Amino acid sequence: MSLFARPHYTSEITNFIEEMKQKKPTLEAEQRAGRGLLWDKHLDRSAQEEYRQARVQQQAYVYQTKVK
Repeated sequence: MSLFARPHYTSEITNFIEEMKQKKPTLEAEQRAGRGLLWDKHLDRSAQEEYRQARVQQQAYVYQTKVK
């Protein structure tokens, strides 16, 4: 045994998450499915380039009206 060995420690949060996973084993799969709905999107590169080219440059003082 090492002189500097410490007893195994798990935080309250880790215990809570492990307990939650035990109560609901499908939790991770549901999280991945939810992530897929919100974040894992197919990007249309040509449309992005068109949006970038069509962008109008913002004036220096956004809330100031143009004086003619």
